[in-house]
Amino acid sequence: MKIEVEYDGEYPNLCSGHLKLKVDGKMFDFGQYCLSSGGYIDPSGDDYSICTGEWTVREDAWPHDFPEDLKDYAVFRINQEIPHSCCGGCI
Repeated sequence: MKIEVEYDGEYPNLCSGHLKLKVDGKMFDFGQYCLSSGGYIDPSGDDYSICTGEWTVREDAWPHDFPEDLKDYAVFRINQEIPHSCCGGCI
């Protein structure tokens, strides 16, 4: 199984890009704003720090015909290919 990731999001709000996954040659278009950062605010120390975490795909962003049994692997590939980032805007 080959999943190729195409994504055009960029710093500082990497999560707002347009995601496409090609699964064994078939293209699935997730649209824009489909990713959520696993970022969080760390309150330890003298100031608050924004930390990064793994990406998840918003549940309503999955294409209706995307194979259910490939979702976990797709998220794994997304996290391999797209740098983790969090600007703090959504947390």
